[in-house]
Order: sequence, then structure tokens, then C-alpha cells
Amino acid sequence: MSMRLATLAVVMGLVGCAMAQTTGQTPAPAQPGTTAQPGTQAQPAQTAQPAQPSGRPPVQAKTQAEFQAYQTAIANAQNPDAMEKAADNFAAQFPTSDLRVLLYRATMHSYQSAGNSQKMMEMGLKVLAIDRDDPEALIGVAEVQEEHTSPTDLDREQRMAQAITSAQHALETIDTDLAVPAGIPPARVEDYKKYLRATALTIVGTIQYKKEQYADAETTLRKAIDADPSNPDAVVILRLALALDQQRKYPEALEQANRAVELTKEDTDIGKMARNERDRLALQTGKGSTGGGAPPGNVPAEAVPDESAPPANGAPGNRTPPSNTAPPPASAPQSSPPPSR
Repeated sequence: MSMRLATLAVVMGLVGCAMAQTTGQTPAPAQPGTTAQPGTQAQPAQTAQPAQPSGRPPVQAKTQAEFQAYQTAIANAQNPDAMEKAADNFAAQFPTSDLRVLLYRATMHSYQSAGNSQKMMEMGLKVLAIDRDDPEALIGVAEVQEEHTSPTDLDREQRMAQAITSAQHALETIDTDLAVPAGIPPARVEDYKKYLRATALTIVGTIQYKKEQYADAETTLRKAIDADPSNPDAVVILRLALALDQQRKYPEALEQANRAVELTKEDTDIGKMARNERDRLALQTGKGSTGGGAPPGNVPAEAVPDESAPPANGAPGNRTPPSNTAPPPASAPQSSPPPSR
């Protein structure tokens, strides 16, 4: 798991822990890894919810006991095994609580940060067993399936198909099932939706590339970039360059490779990969080379870049959510600064 994966876990959790925050309502549970502000006291919801910028109403505890139990459980967010046990205990105590989704999602992200993809998948499936339309869990499950399926796996086609189905379903539910805290400006929510859409499209495009569907991969990766144009991701752009390279669209591929170079540092893995691709495309197009890139030739179908591994590993990277995109922690809407990368 790359560092980007851990960052994604934190930011996705911010949205997942959305709770109502208006006066007289149950205070929102703390963001995983945080605690409620001093002096905050849980109370049953008593007033109607304000209009939300997402199709899903804010999630809230129905009683003070439920809220306090949530706070106790979420305090384990930094320890995935303890978090899983706490989530199971909470679910047993409150079998109909909407907060079960938030706790299992927090557990999913905790295992994600720890690099335990198998347990991350299990927790994502637990979320989907409660809410099959949860876009964050759908994307999390799809990422695991895409990232940890190798060309030699006997069930490769099945897993890839499942990952595409989950990512595409997330695209359908982002507008209807993304939980957000009350009072969050619609523009903030829309920015985060852009990030989620781009991530889901990136998963689909990466799988298409690995299946040697290069024209489809080109189309989908362009959509991923266009879905969040103010936050270009060098990994996705380099993947697009590779898809164009495979189709012998060398001038277009070189344009994207140059763009990836501009967005990266030379001493990073992705920066080195972008420069190697740029140099070989420069030779291919007769525009010269600025370095010692690999010689022209066919790019392996599994050469999908990752932030922490060379293309030969075939392990896709994960988009980094831009700062100020996700809503702030639901337990501290007035004073908590927006998350940063």
C-alpha cells in the first residue's frame, strides 16, 4: 500500500462520519482518530434536518446512549483489530443503528492505512451488506480488487469485472448516497464528489488498460482527468500516456508524458517513470531525448504506474484527494480546519 492509500483512508473517513450538527440535534460522532470537542454533550435529535447538498440525509444517533457508545468505539480507530472488535460490539448492541456503517467504514480505512488489503475488503463488504449503495465502500472494495489481482490469478477476469461493477455503481450513487454533515457548503461537497468520480473512473480505466483495451482505457482515463480538472494527478496522466503509446499515438502520448513530468519531481518513483516514458516517446517521434529513457518498443500491458513501485509491478496507484475537498470532521464543524494532504 502506498502513502496515498493511507491519505485516502483519512479523507474518505471524513465524509463517512457525517452527522447532523444543528442545535438540538445529536452532536456528530468524532472523526476516526479524533475525539469530540470538550464540553460537547450528546442529545437525542429533536428538530428537522436542514436541506443537504447531497441526496442522503445526515446520519445521526437516535439516543444519547447510542452516541456515547459510538464515541467509545471510534476511539479505537488507530488500531484496526480493536476497531473491528468495537464495531462488532456496537453492531450487536445497536443492530439497527445507522452508525454501524460509519464504524465499519472507519475499520475499513484503519486496515487500509495498515496495508491489510484482505481485512480492508472484508470491512468494505460489511459496509455494503448494510448499505449496498455506499460510494466510499464501493470504491474501497474496487480498489482492492483492482490492485491485488495479478495476471496469473485464475479468477482474474471475475475480479476485474467485479471491480468495474463496483466502481461504476459508485458513480451512480455518489450524488444520492454520499453522507455529508449538516451545514457544509454545497461547493465543498461538490469538490469531493469530483474527487470520488475521478477515482472511480481511474479504477475502470486502469483495468481496461490491463486488459489491453487501450482505446477504452484512453477514453475512461480522459474522463477521470476531466472529472476533477483542477486537481490533475500525475499517475492518471501517465497512465493515459501509456494507453496512447500502446495505440501508437505517439505525439499525443508525448504531450501527456510531458504533462506528467511537469507535475512530478525527478527523484520520485513516478517522476522517474514519467521521464523515462517522455524520453522514449521523444525518440519515437524524432524529437530527441533529454535523458536516458528506455528505447522505443512496445509497452507491457501491465505497465500501469504506481507511486511506490515501477510499472513492471503492475500495481496501480491511488489518487490523492486534494486539500480542502472533503467536509471537516463532523464533531467539530466550527473550529476544525479542513483536511490537508
